[in-house]
Amino acid sequence: MARTKGDHDARRREVSEAVWRVLDAHGFGGLTLRAVAAELGATTGLLTHYFATKRDLVAYALDLLEQRTLDRPRETAPDESAALRVALLGVLPLTAEAATSNRIWVSSWDPALADAGLSRDHARRYARSRDRLRDLVAAGQRRGDLAAGDPADIAAGAQAFVLGLVVQSLFEPAAFPARRQVELVDGYLRTLSPTPR
Repeated sequence: MARTKGDHDARRREVSEAVWRVLDAHGFGGLTLRAVAAELGATTGLLTHYFATKRDLVAYALDLLEQRTLDRPRETAPDESAALRVALLGVLPLTAEAATSNRIWVSSWDPALADAGLSRDHARRYARSRDRLRDLVAAGQRRGDLAAGDPADIAAGAQAFVLGLVVQSLFEPAAFPARRQVELVDGYLRTLSPTPR
């Protein structure tokens, strides 16, 4: 009996879930065709229908991680003046699910830095994030909520701040609980206000 597109799509979803479970348990360092096959209860031969090489598997996992990160439920800003704050808080490991995603993101830096193509893809992901932050900064400046300055530079600084806070929070969760992460973001945003308080 011939396989249908629905069968293929269902199998692809199963593979995606298996990739995610391996990433959750072992990070990118443990992401192999063999590990994903074992998680699926399948052979590596089956996986080669989806991923010819480990690099293909890693590239797919990075895309999957990005999509899951974008799909993760986030707080919505009550008004435009809170949009930048909400965007920055949305990056942080404030919940168990967000901590898992961030741990996997940080583990993805190693394979991405070791491969020029994956590195370019990651750079584009971070550039898109900076562009979104830049637009929020520019809107905040127009409203008078944020001090004057190049919105792209301010966005780059905000991204660097929040990614640094992610790393600290992952390595020292007891020192950087959710409450403290929020307080640090609020303190950082105060330095961007027209009259720092």
